[in-house]
Amino acid sequence: MVTTLSSTSTGGVPTAPEAPIDPALLARMATAFFTALPGQQPHFAGDVAATPPASVPGVGQASPLPPGVQAPVNIAPAGSPLASPAGFGPSVPGTPFPQGIVPGANLIPASPTPLASLAHRAPALLPHAPAGNGVPDTVSSALPAYEPRFGSGVLGVPEAATAARPAAATASPFYFLADQQGQPTPQVASTASRGPDALDTLAHAPFAAPEVPRVSTPTAGSGVPSTVPSAEPKFYFVDAVVLPGGYTTPAHPTQAGAAVPQTGHSAHPAFDVHAVRRDFPVLQERVNGRPLAWLDNAATTHKPKSVIDRIAYFYEHENSNIHRAAHELAARATDAYEGARERVRRFINAPDVNEVIFVRGTTEAINLVAKSWGWQHIGEGDEIIVSNLEHHANIVPWQQLAAAKGAKLRVIPVDDSGQVLLDEYQKLLNSRTKLVSVTQVSNALGTVVPVKQIVELAHRAGAKALVDGAQSISHMRVDVQDIGADFFVFSGHKVFGPTGIGVVWGKREVLEDMPPWQGGGNMIADVTFEKTVFQPIPNKFEAGTGNIADAVGLGAAIDYVNRIGIENIARYEHDLLVYGMQALGDIRGVRLIGTAADKASVMSFTLAGYTTAEVGEALNAEGIAVRTGHHCAQPILRRMGVETTVRPSLAFYNTFDEIDRLVSVVQRLSSQRRSG
Repeated sequence: MVTTLSSTSTGGVPTAPEAPIDPALLARMATAFFTALPGQQPHFAGDVAATPPASVPGVGQASPLPPGVQAPVNIAPAGSPLASPAGFGPSVPGTPFPQGIVPGANLIPASPTPLASLAHRAPALLPHAPAGNGVPDTVSSALPAYEPRFGSGVLGVPEAATAARPAAATASPFYFLADQQGQPTPQVASTASRGPDALDTLAHAPFAAPEVPRVSTPTAGSGVPSTVPSAEPKFYFVDAVVLPGGYTTPAHPTQAGAAVPQTGHSAHPAFDVHAVRRDFPVLQERVNGRPLAWLDNAATTHKPKSVIDRIAYFYEHENSNIHRAAHELAARATDAYEGARERVRRFINAPDVNEVIFVRGTTEAINLVAKSWGWQHIGEGDEIIVSNLEHHANIVPWQQLAAAKGAKLRVIPVDDSGQVLLDEYQKLLNSRTKLVSVTQVSNALGTVVPVKQIVELAHRAGAKALVDGAQSISHMRVDVQDIGADFFVFSGHKVFGPTGIGVVWGKREVLEDMPPWQGGGNMIADVTFEKTVFQPIPNKFEAGTGNIADAVGLGAAIDYVNRIGIENIARYEHDLLVYGMQALGDIRGVRLIGTAADKASVMSFTLAGYTTAEVGEALNAEGIAVRTGHHCAQPILRRMGVETTVRPSLAFYNTFDEIDRLVSVVQRLSSQRRSG
């Protein structure tokens, strides 16, 4: 019902019309609006109707503006998540507006998905055009541009059980898993206490947890940036925004590599594997009628919904080539791409964002170093050292280089557990050694290699050092400054990011001395038919149109890992690994391949009487995904006396239940072979 105000007359003589709305009435209306709770109908006293007069602009039914008259400017304060010139939406704590209905419709269109929370660029408000249908947009919830949530809950909609506030964990020998799905079953748990005869070290000295140096956590509260525009935008024509800690965005990151705030909170909640699993859509799949147990994480990891959404958001709202073109989408795409580069820098603690180079993956990363630095610095009679643990990607490029240059490839041996022999390594070093290239974690055995010591010894001999971090990056804290290598490489799809994106990190002075390994657009400063001038790093090594969207996806994956906490991940996976190795080793006929004291993720084994392919097929029939074969690491498997293994490999979304399922199938196969 709408209150109608009309003029009155005295003695038949019309009087001057009253004001459209009495000021006192306006005050009562405002009081009703601003005191109502979110979602509550405002209560109007006396003659004030619940529905505001249609004559009030922006309230009730929209009044079309006269031709040529623009809508009023945004009345929301600078940086408010409330966004537009008309309409009403609920306020939130911490804003200048009281709880209740507040003016300012949404620059983020009403949607079941808070798109602004998916963007890495920001917190600039997303541009939004009115629908033009006479209905003002409304705000369903006030959404910051960064995503302050844990698990898979949508902003503004609390989950029934969130990872941010897990239930108190019951006492457990296996870390902090609270409910039955995450606990080992009594039958298999009993085998863990006995320990396999073949691995006495397991019973008496369990695998050492990976060294995870502590780093200071951000102190900027929730990580939601402030939105105070900078007086001098530093990037294209997009207004710069000052973030906590003084970092300004959107702008090209500073040479010193100032930190981009990560999404989520600075203080990690207690780890909840079930909340984590809800974030990964593929883990809800069923295979052969059974729930999928993905134990093939050394091959590739699955992607959380936040990564999938971030990539989709890029293609829907930011897709453009980067570093050129004077238009908004080019600025957005460049922001997103360079923001991902900064996230990588921070994740591996590199000193300079320009030392981070995007490539397709670890294989391409190693080939870049071999084709650029190697061709420049390796000559006849020089020596390159790798370890017996290496993936083929860290062997073949150096073999090719050695064959072309007349150099020698030398190999660090390993002991029977699969750990490198440092004494033997030292004997290989000499004045002819130019490069040492080793993995940090073996993809076939899971051995954690003492790369810091290997790098230090290489430098003493005057050699450069490369560390392959493909298998370490998702399992332990990586600090390239602490490791000290000249190069560190990894793949995005190994750390819950997309395929087709990877990273070369190199020391600035080394990279600047290296020639480009590919030529084309983006990496040039000036081209004539006589001479080409190249861009500085990192562009010098990123010829052509890069994999922009997947680089952005990698940034989202890093944000996700940071929300969980890499130390939380390392501790939880360590418990899974010890439990799985002990349970598998207790099965008659199982031989564990790779039993070094310091391991991560991988549980390679063989089963007497079966080919590895047969074991893999039996596991697949039960919905359990593992890798079988040589794992692109034939030299180390042959050193261990086998050609192939079954290779379950763990990630932080795996559970003790899944290990129980694995062990149950292997136990059944073992029993069937004995009874047959």
